[in-house]
Amino acid sequence: MMHLFILFSLYIGIFLLGMFMMKSGLYMLSGHRLKKWLMHFTKTPFQSFLTGTLITALLQSSSAMMVITVGLVATGYLTFRQSIGIILGSNIGSTITTEIITLDLGRGAIPMLLIGSFLVFFVRHRVGYSIGMTLAGLACLFFAMEGFSALAKPLSSYPLVYKWLEQTNHSHLLGILVGTVLTSIIHSSAATIGITMGFLHERLLNVPAGIAILLGANIGTCVTGLLASIGASREAKLTAYTHLWFNVVGVGLFYFWIHPLAAFVGLLTPKPDVQLAHVSVLFNVICSVVALPFTRSIESWIMFVHKK
Repeated sequence: MMHLFILFSLYIGIFLLGMFMMKSGLYMLSGHRLKKWLMHFTKTPFQSFLTGTLITALLQSSSAMMVITVGLVATGYLTFRQSIGIILGSNIGSTITTEIITLDLGRGAIPMLLIGSFLVFFVRHRVGYSIGMTLAGLACLFFAMEGFSALAKPLSSYPLVYKWLEQTNHSHLLGILVGTVLTSIIHSSAATIGITMGFLHERLLNVPAGIAILLGANIGTCVTGLLASIGASREAKLTAYTHLWFNVVGVGLFYFWIHPLAAFVGLLTPKPDVQLAHVSVLFNVICSVVALPFTRSIESWIMFVHKK
């Protein structure tokens, strides 16, 4: 059993490595312009919203986006009000990763890795190197996803894992807790969702249970922003608190819609892993779009709750 968990941990490492490589490659293409875009295209809540969506899509990480945003608020380059729109947009931008990892490339990941590796090691031009890092990172994501699916059934044959799967299939609260804790530990909601997709693909988890874990992952991803705000200014802390409160309230509201959501995405595609990716998009888009007109009210409420 131990060797399976070691392999599983290895695949998590490959997934996180792939995320890091993609983030590095895409960041190098834009250089330090990302921070300039954040400072210049956040004059209104809608501008902040669009900028947060686009830059998070480039970074492939809402956690990285939150660290940058908290840092800019802490240094006074952004205001707390500007950060609210960025937070709403970042939640949408992060869903692109979950859609990407559902693609079925077959053996296409191998040439992608080879081409990416060639560009990284033998091309000195910044653009070529960046594209290589991005391609190699994508290949790592697909390899990790195949690993999650391959290990799902062997792992489920062990009593402890089987019991966990059974309980999660019948308890949405447990699913949310698992998603929150796992994402807090590995600092990647995409990795948590990827692992869940592996169990969904093998029909070991049902879609409602997968949605519950996804909702928990949205809470767990707030930990990175909270850690980044330690010792920072009050406005930076308020930014991190807003991210947490927004996701907690969103999860609380969608908790009662888990089964209707599962039924709806079941009409869109028969594949349970793709269904989960679609739920991620629906959850984040609905929450962010509904909250966008109320950024001033959100600002006032957060400042009232966190007076000290």
